[in-house]
Amino acid sequence: MSTSTVIRTLGERIQRDGWASAARSASRKAGELAGRRLAWDEPSLPLAAEDIHDAGPVPAQPGRTVDRLRVGIVCFPPSAGSGGHTTLFRMVRALEERGHHCTLVFYDPLAGGVDRHEPVIRRAWPDLEADIASVDDGFGSYDAVVASSWETAHVVASRNRTAIGFYFIQDYEPFFFPHGYLYDLAESSYTLGLQNIALGGMVATEMRRQRDLEPDLLVPFGCDTATYRLLESPEPRHGIVYYAKRTVDRRGYLLAKETLERFHQLCPDQPIHIVGDRVRGWDIPVEQHGSVPPAALNQLYNRTIASLAMSFTNVSLVPGELLAAGNVPVLNDLPGPRLDLDSPDAVWVPGRPDALAAALAEVVRADAASIASRARRLALRPRPSWAAAQSMTADFIEDTVRRGTVPKPGEYHPPPEPARSSSDRAGLRTPERDIS
Repeated sequence: MSTSTVIRTLGERIQRDGWASAARSASRKAGELAGRRLAWDEPSLPLAAEDIHDAGPVPAQPGRTVDRLRVGIVCFPPSAGSGGHTTLFRMVRALEERGHHCTLVFYDPLAGGVDRHEPVIRRAWPDLEADIASVDDGFGSYDAVVASSWETAHVVASRNRTAIGFYFIQDYEPFFFPHGYLYDLAESSYTLGLQNIALGGMVATEMRRQRDLEPDLLVPFGCDTATYRLLESPEPRHGIVYYAKRTVDRRGYLLAKETLERFHQLCPDQPIHIVGDRVRGWDIPVEQHGSVPPAALNQLYNRTIASLAMSFTNVSLVPGELLAAGNVPVLNDLPGPRLDLDSPDAVWVPGRPDALAAALAEVVRADAASIASRARRLALRPRPSWAAAQSMTADFIEDTVRRGTVPKPGEYHPPPEPARSSSDRAGLRTPERDIS
């Protein structure tokens, strides 16, 4: 493209959309060009290639009679406020409260050491007593290892030799990707021979529908009603809140942005609070809060009338927590999320910006007395805690480890033998590394 054509195109863009939009477009194009030249945009796997495991069952594991289990929880290092880690760590606390020794086994194939993650754990989850280790330390010291994502399921299946393997499944993770190699790897994680623990009806339903698989255990969703609850306040509620996840497409960021722009046109007097990721380049005024601790988040939920809660896979924790605080969640209507949010107070709307914006506007336009009485009704409605899921998960891990396992149907592919060195010819075996 010639220089004159570039200048003319840029001028037309400025005239049509303004300087801000043109600058964003130019910056994006420059970033894409730099990425291509420096190979920044080259696709890469989210796990090491050697950790990808062929689908198939593991061999039978004998039962263990120990009273205090050693349990390794295999996960990626979390950032403060991670909802998936918060739910996983609730299951860890249930095991710790029964006297079992738990270790967070971090899988971080790009960054190496795990010590730098401990301050985040101790600050964001102060009740957690678990030790911290790396998957490179091996799994030989554990009675049970629990994967927490499709990637770590492959890691457990490929590296574990002695412990009984479990997989705590919070979403149907193949849906995170277009139908391709990563989709296939995520889908195969349910057939690696681990004991599959499904959180909620959506996961179990999709496992049956997509793979004709039944989870080994189905546990229910819960809500942290100790943190998220109604607060007495003399001030009337005002505005709405949106929990933004800019890079997680299944949380509907682009749909939410379009919706909130239309909502502002309908209700320009209602402030829009954004928590989570900080957004950029919006054409409407928003109040950005960034990452907010749970107690402060509950206060914000109590100050606002309604919320926009998007999900295209399993429902997030946010809608239940909003309801507990008397805030009305407006959600894009899909069968999957509905399976795990059984509430007559949630507002389900077709996933279109105009429909969602209109629903938000209808909720906030009620008079102050109606808003206050509705908030009290929402907050006082009984809702399940996490106690059932915690108890069922801990029971299942204890019983399975003590009973032992049998192979699931299918062909078992044993791990490859380590490479032999010259000492092997003398009857000695020197493994390349400890992957027990």
